[in-house]
Amino acid sequence: MLDKPPPPQKPLRDPDDVMRLARMGSMFPTRLSFLRSLMRRLAAEKVKISRPVWNMEAEGFGHAVYCLRLGGYDYSLVAVSTDLPPEMRTDRVIATAWDTAYVLYDGIPDTSEIARIVAAAPKQEAARFTERDLVLSRANKSVRLFAHVTQSLRAGRQPDPDMIRNVGYLMRTTAVYGNGKFGIADRDVIETRPGLEGPFAAEMLTVWLIRHFTHELAEHVGRGTLDTTLKRHLGIGNSTGLGMAPFLVNHPVLLNNWMLVRETALARVRAIEALDDAQVACLSNLAERAARHLQEWNVPDPTHQARIVTLRAGWEIAKGLLTPDALRGHEPLDGVMNAVARQSCDVQELMAALITEPFRDLVDGLAECMGDPFGGFYAPIGNTAALRKEIEDHFAWALTPDYNDPAGCGQFWYVSEAKQEPRLGLRFDEPGADLESPLDIGRRIKALHTALEGVNIALSDFLADHPDHGLAISRVQLGARYPYAEIRDNLIATSCLPIDMLRCKLSFFGASKFDPKSDRWTRITLCQGAPLADDLCTNPDDWWLPVFAA
Repeated sequence: MLDKPPPPQKPLRDPDDVMRLARMGSMFPTRLSFLRSLMRRLAAEKVKISRPVWNMEAEGFGHAVYCLRLGGYDYSLVAVSTDLPPEMRTDRVIATAWDTAYVLYDGIPDTSEIARIVAAAPKQEAARFTERDLVLSRANKSVRLFAHVTQSLRAGRQPDPDMIRNVGYLMRTTAVYGNGKFGIADRDVIETRPGLEGPFAAEMLTVWLIRHFTHELAEHVGRGTLDTTLKRHLGIGNSTGLGMAPFLVNHPVLLNNWMLVRETALARVRAIEALDDAQVACLSNLAERAARHLQEWNVPDPTHQARIVTLRAGWEIAKGLLTPDALRGHEPLDGVMNAVARQSCDVQELMAALITEPFRDLVDGLAECMGDPFGGFYAPIGNTAALRKEIEDHFAWALTPDYNDPAGCGQFWYVSEAKQEPRLGLRFDEPGADLESPLDIGRRIKALHTALEGVNIALSDFLADHPDHGLAISRVQLGARYPYAEIRDNLIATSCLPIDMLRCKLSFFGASKFDPKSDRWTRITLCQGAPLADDLCTNPDDWWLPVFAA
């Protein structure tokens, strides 16, 4: 039997537009986000969670173990809760102690393995782990909400819905480590396992299980049961900083695949010739849900709150494009995207995420293409003249900036000695530029272009004489095959805002309620509205941009 032809699609959006920081920093989660894909997989397998160990004091200090079977393999979350003095509680990477710590374990741990993890997990980077440990994480309480919830339950009442809505989580993680960090298993241990083969699937499974633990811990301390609706709105917070940003630069093929899949999904739904009544109703309902979500999204920072307020106003106009009358024409979703092209990137990207939501048959299968199991394939470029032309044809974004201007090179990326974490320094105000990490891709490509002027020799000969241009050459060769592989902006300019890279990556995780604390770190919410363990199969896939339902 011949394979079915792919669905029709409109042309993909131009990478020169999509891969700009301003647009990447406007992205919203979609049904292709890793958490959404994981929830669908867990529901399809009717996964059940057991809790064989609950060794917890009345005030919530001790440890617990949760087990599940996914794709034919057993996994366990070992959760450790400690009595943390208030003065030691901080979301900063300099912290050495946290309220809770977690390990996602490969299999079902015996008593000795549980004891090992309970001793090691709270130490995090001060400890070392084994290949049976797949993911390492830690989290701090949202002290005010956790105390309110537990005190309310002890008093025999449910917590204040307004506090649940305004905070949205009982704890927030400050790291979710995978891929060999501190001795835990490398990615290749699990990358072919059913259910964990997708990007960050093990990390997302860990986050979902941590959320489950936080609910049970609060109920244990409160000696009561949370209302299911309130519980479903309690996700997991996360505090994320610069450590996440370089990943997108250092994994160009993976970045390309994520963006290409997202853009392909959008191109497919734009090619739909006509919508049926159910699809029209779904889109109209989602437009109203998005408006409610925006009303519930508030942050302390006045600059970012002003941006949300502006987005709310823009969305009130844009959602008029999703009424039943407006969606009756030919290729209506292409018309919608053309219409919002005159609005802000925030409105455009919210609309792009929304209009893919009702079309699982067109979109969901694309999630299988978001990994990078084979590594990059470099396009053959035989000589330096062809290489220079490739740069001129496809890397104009790299040639435009003046990297000698202080504003064009005012920042530099490096790795801190103390924490081995990426950092961003001010080139002309701070020491350390001699230890700069090679994230200045645009500057390197422009330097390569200059070095190639008037040269016409075999590329191998040029590289033998100029090995310092090896990274730039490899990026040009990759770019010829992977159009969305590069962030098409100057990442060392003083105008570069790392928060845009963070938001892009976090949107693929499935994050919402972005709450920037500076241009270098943000808080977010994960799993808000996601299925609970006991209703996993009831409605596993209708929680895009969740709103408070109480």
